[in-house]
Amino acid sequence: MNRFENPLIVQSDRSLLLDVHAPRANECRIALVPFAELEKSPEHLHTYKLSPLSLWNAASAGFSAADALRVLNDFSKYDVPQSVESWIFETAERFGKLRLVEGDSPDTLFLATPNPLIFREIAASRIGKTLLSPCANAVESNFLNDEEKRHSFRLELTNRGTVKQQLLQIGWPVKDDVPMREGEPLEIDLKKTTSAGKPFCVRKYQLEAAQAIVGNKGAGTGFGTVVLPCGAGKTIVGMTLMSILKTNTLIVTTNISAVHQWIDELLDKTTLCREQIAEYTGESKEIRPVTVATYQILTWRADKEGEYPHFSLFRSRAWGLIIYDEVHTLPAPVFRVVAEIQAVRRLGLTATLVREDGCEGYVFSLVGPKRYDVPWKDLEASGFIASAECIEIKLNLDRSQELEYAVCEPRKKHRIASENPEKLTFVKEIINQSPNDKILVIGQYIDQLKKIAQMIGCPIITGKTPNAERDQIYADFRSGKIKVLVVSKVANFAINLPDASMAIQVSGTFGSRQEEAQRLGRILRPKERKSRFITLITRNTVEEDFGANRQKFLAEQGYSYKIVRNEDRHEIENNVASALGQNCLC
Repeated sequence: MNRFENPLIVQSDRSLLLDVHAPRANECRIALVPFAELEKSPEHLHTYKLSPLSLWNAASAGFSAADALRVLNDFSKYDVPQSVESWIFETAERFGKLRLVEGDSPDTLFLATPNPLIFREIAASRIGKTLLSPCANAVESNFLNDEEKRHSFRLELTNRGTVKQQLLQIGWPVKDDVPMREGEPLEIDLKKTTSAGKPFCVRKYQLEAAQAIVGNKGAGTGFGTVVLPCGAGKTIVGMTLMSILKTNTLIVTTNISAVHQWIDELLDKTTLCREQIAEYTGESKEIRPVTVATYQILTWRADKEGEYPHFSLFRSRAWGLIIYDEVHTLPAPVFRVVAEIQAVRRLGLTATLVREDGCEGYVFSLVGPKRYDVPWKDLEASGFIASAECIEIKLNLDRSQELEYAVCEPRKKHRIASENPEKLTFVKEIINQSPNDKILVIGQYIDQLKKIAQMIGCPIITGKTPNAERDQIYADFRSGKIKVLVVSKVANFAINLPDASMAIQVSGTFGSRQEEAQRLGRILRPKERKSRFITLITRNTVEEDFGANRQKFLAEQGYSYKIVRNEDRHEIENNVASALGQNCLC
């Protein structure tokens, strides 16, 4: 093929332009996933960027600078700029230049580098002056080479995570080669048939993901993050890892419903019995060989300046594995305790490492770098997640609100656009035209959701819904007793609703890409019918901009949005039919 037909342009500012209509565009998109980040995704030209963190994540998984450059050269129309080539090698090679190894006492570690200039730079930094002690002479260590022995620091074991976190902030990722501590043993195996008598088999990619964390069980292994789309079985990856390590395990997840789902899955697919599993939440605080807790209970404290009393859970047992479910949602207080607990094997599970607060580096340094991921479309093509169509319906703002919208402050603008009354009419019509679908209506604002639930005559779940009632409603939806369910953002994470085939998004958290990915994930469990993800957007408002930002992550995964414009409210029925059919105004 003529090189000028290639889909990629590599620019000297380290941005990558992908022509989505060019031959090999989809192949190129998949090849970029390990080491580049999507930045913009309009219709024809997608923009990726190379960042230090993306290259270090790739390096930690064995994807070298040479591998990255080979991809760029293979897909680029033009020669890769020499400055970009040099930057890739210099940046990627920083990973591994600083290593953590066991120290000369049980309470200390060595941080070492073979490079005297790096040693001097770290020694002169704030962290070098506060948490690190330069070793005056060559240290005695079987884990360091001669150059590293001459350029090493001693640090306290309890500062292991903090040092890694702060060094990352000044551009020096640390390769952690300190062996993991063995936890209390626990006999656990996976069943071949579920409790319901159905055959159960771990998929190849799920086993590969677990094995990527385990490695050879030597130094530098036993921790990291697995990125898989919702519906791909991240829970099974966690259980597979538990069956390999056979040790006491602490699982931390997003809410009580997710806690109950983890417990149900453990009982259904492993040899654990109920007496071996405990729930540690606001409703029950037991500790057993396998304990499932929520982030909320761990971060609770009596007052803003007080201690976090439930952090003791991390130290209450000889845990051999900690699983952080939906790791991208880790709250800041938990990061602090995670920084201390670096000797325990740990697994982060997520559908996306995107964090709107820019703290992806904390996940990298404290939980572990990305060890495994699979492109969403690959799993869709294999039938492991449902195929999905993304549809955006653009509505006019109600005329009675135009003046109020024009003069109000930005946050109020977002709410007015999100709660556009026109959306209620469309929600009702979409549901009327979809009698065979099981539908989730998802939104941000409770008043809006209550109006929809009342209009449709269906249940609603919000943060105030009692947990027992919440679990019952979810069960009724799974069984088919309920065909339409209205949910707030409490259903964004870790909720298993396998038969949901349509999601109608009426409002969202400003421009959260993470939320968009999670909400699409509610309908990606494999099923016979095609899933639809419908978003209602108010035209010519800030909601359009926020909506475009939310779609970036899904565009990276290969999903495109079909656009339907509602120009006339009297044409609602036709417009909805257009959205649900094949004809749309784009």
